[in-house]
Amino acid sequence: MPHKHDDLEALESQSAWLQSYIDSPKKQQRLYRRTLMIVVISQIFGGAGLAAGITVGALLAQNMLGTDSFTGVPAALFTLGSAGAALLVGRLSQRFGRRSGLAAGFLAGSIGAVGVVISALTNNILLLFASLLIYGAGTATNLQARYAGTDLANSTQRATAISVAMVSTTFGAVAGPNLVDVMGRFATSIGVPALAGPFILAAVAFLLAGLVLLALLRPDPLVVASAIAKVQKTDESNFLDTQSLTLAINKRGIVVGATVMVLTQIVMVAIMTMTPVHMGNHGHGLSETGLVIGFHIGAMFLPSLVTGILVDKVGRTAMAIASGATLLVAGILAAVAPADSTLVLIIALALLGLGWNFGFISGTALIVDATNPSTRAKTQGSVDVLIALAGASGGALSGMVVAQSSYATLSLAGGILSLLLIPVVIWSSNK
Repeated sequence: MPHKHDDLEALESQSAWLQSYIDSPKKQQRLYRRTLMIVVISQIFGGAGLAAGITVGALLAQNMLGTDSFTGVPAALFTLGSAGAALLVGRLSQRFGRRSGLAAGFLAGSIGAVGVVISALTNNILLLFASLLIYGAGTATNLQARYAGTDLANSTQRATAISVAMVSTTFGAVAGPNLVDVMGRFATSIGVPALAGPFILAAVAFLLAGLVLLALLRPDPLVVASAIAKVQKTDESNFLDTQSLTLAINKRGIVVGATVMVLTQIVMVAIMTMTPVHMGNHGHGLSETGLVIGFHIGAMFLPSLVTGILVDKVGRTAMAIASGATLLVAGILAAVAPADSTLVLIIALALLGLGWNFGFISGTALIVDATNPSTRAKTQGSVDVLIALAGASGGALSGMVVAQSSYATLSLAGGILSLLLIPVVIWSSNK
């Protein structure tokens, strides 16, 4: 088949089944629900995969490099890798549909995780850094999958659809850090360093997430949404939200949504990255570190169902402001937490995850509101590049800040930075 028949426009024009979805609101709703179910399954696996880099990436680099100064580099590398992957996944999704773009991203993440395991086995720091870049594709794809559920959602369903996709990540993401010891023992039993164990889990988890999407995400929701959007231009009585589908790109909405997510990402990644190192330096074991990070990741995703409803009902602006306030409290609490207190660190990191959740869902909803299917995936990918670069910056600088000052200074700086969300969203509301 010629290459031109593989792009999104050709898929729309040559698919006989597409017209039946355009003509039937019931089929649209069934596809909307089925898409969410498939995304939920893939996100459970994807969540388990992304937890490895967060939990032991910094510790693995610390062990191989023998210094704390560059322990933020792994987080920087896999978030930098996720930036490139976000752009590619967005472009692939726009051209070929969500199914192809998301599956490719997860499979790349699996390959990167395998590379991390090999680098630990051979003590090759260059291979570690290169593999972490590729591993970042899984992280980017895990986040971009949240958009798949919104393609057929109207303006009053979008934040809820995003939340359903995100909350499903919780199951794998919470399990992942708490399997650190188990996977460490498994890795040791097969001759692999213990800290590489979670990356074995990540390789399998990302592979399964990609295969689920590749096999089951049919019909492709973005293909259907794009076709419906074209029909809406000439038939305003169609079944989806006409206003949202025909709306011109709202540049202010994109800027504000991106800014909210970028700021929350910087603060969250910076504090989260250095927490395992901070705990390790004060005598905490891997199981305690895994517990703290597990609560953190749970707070990032588990409240999503409630957050999504609040964003749809209370509004994007109010929840973005709540994000800034929550992150400020998290930063202050992390800064004053006694070094030997696992409980206080759990509370601080849980609030950090909750603040990120508020900002991420409200920001994502703003982006979806401001785009239409003809450009949506590409725009979403570009915004996720900025988010990933923000995370990379936060991860890289966090280690340097702690090395030159302290974990408390880093946490306070992050909390203060989060306050910038408030003037940004106030500006957005003054249209």
